[in-house]
Formats: sequence, structure tokens, C-alpha cells
Amino acid sequence: MADRLHSRRFDEDIRHIALGDVISTNTVCFDHARSGDAGPLWITARRQTGGRGRRGRPWVSEAGNLYASLLLTDPGPMEAVRTLPLAVAVAVHAAISRVVPASGHPVEIKWPNDVLIGRAKTCGILLESETTRDGRLVVVIGIGINMVARPDMAHYPVTCLAEQGVHISPEELFAHLYVEMNRALAVWNGGAGAAGIVARWRAAACGVGERITVNLPDRSLTGRFAGIDDQGYLILETGRDAMSIAAGDVFFA
Repeated sequence: MADRLHSRRFDEDIRHIALGDVISTNTVCFDHARSGDAGPLWITARRQTGGRGRRGRPWVSEAGNLYASLLLTDPGPMEAVRTLPLAVAVAVHAAISRVVPASGHPVEIKWPNDVLIGRAKTCGILLESETTRDGRLVVVIGIGINMVARPDMAHYPVTCLAEQGVHISPEELFAHLYVEMNRALAVWNGGAGAAGIVARWRAAACGVGERITVNLPDRSLTGRFAGIDDQGYLILETGRDAMSIAAGDVFFA
């Protein structure tokens, strides 16, 4: 599947199913994969009754926001898939940038793949994967964009597109996301084009050079955000040392 994807335009046979209320669009994608659907397949929904974010956190999923998941099978070699979240963030950033007024707050990416408007989170991205019985890698890319509603989150500033002067339908925003995801995945090219994605991510990065705290499962680290390396790991400078971090929650000082 990966070789076939790389040898043609990504959007030649991509499908889209629009649904009403679902548990989560990621769950629907996995149901399709377990029934033999290899994708690429987009699932969108009016509302999610059991939306989730990273580390199992609940994701507020009221009607009027965009809920979309993309099913891919064997999108690239295992060692290259670690840079796929960067490509997804680049695509979502580009889609949101298309609809936010040029005179508005800046649209940026907070490591690894949160899209912010004016330093407030407006999008959640969750990549999940599993291996099929015949050894294929199924990756589901879940995207929730706050359009008219947003959660109350004590640990993060949050916003929605309506608060930024954007009044469009989820279907209109999905049209932009569809195009920008195709472009980003074509650049990423199964990981072969990761350098191009990293360059685009760096151009949209939020807070490079600033003091940050990174919460890990077992501790918190504070230092200067020096950007990302070529594999997408966060580079944290603490005094004379620099360390690479594969996963964690970033907070600006």
C-alpha cells in the first residue's frame, strides 16, 4: 500500500464518509480497518459522544465543530512514521490559516502538533495505530477543530474560530483540510520528504527561543525551547546541556 501511495497522487482514490453522531471518528476508522478497509478514508461526524485526546483525555465534541479522522494503511516505513505527526500539524495549520483573517492573531504550531491562534489552542490532533493480523500498520489521524465551541481547560488557554472572527461551516473547513492534508502527505511522501515537512513546521513554530516547561510522565523539565531536530524531537536547552524529548506536554513560561 505504501509503495502504491508513493507512486501516484495521494488524492486519486481517497474516499470520504460524512456521519451524524458517533462515539469518535477514530473509532469508526478502526472499525473500517478491522473490516478490511485499507483506506485512504476520511470519516467526518457532526458530533462525537466519546471523543478523546492524547493520553485518554476526553475531548469536548459539541455540534458545530469539525471532527475528522483519516485512515491510512502502511503510510511509510516504521522508522519514518515518527515524523507523520509533523506533517499532520503542517496540514492543519495551513487549513486554519486559510480562514483566519490576515489581520488576526498569528496561527502557530506548538510542539508537537497543537495548532494555536494567539497562543490559545484551537485544535486537537490524535494519531493512533495498530497492526493487522497480516502485519500491516494501520494509522488513524484524528483531528478536532474548535469552530463554535471550546472546552474549559485550566491548564491551557483555548479558543475557537468564531472567537477569531471566522464564521464558516465544518464542511467548508473540511474542504480546506482535505486539500492541505493531500499536499502535506505528498511532501512527506512516506517519510522520504520529512526534511521538507520539518522546514515547514519550523516556519510555523511557536515559542522558539523561549523558556518552557515540558511535563513528562515522571517529571517536569524547564529550559529554553531550541526548536526540533530532523526527527521532530523537541530540543530543550537546560544550562550547558541540550536534550532531545520524544513526547511530552509543553507549557510556556
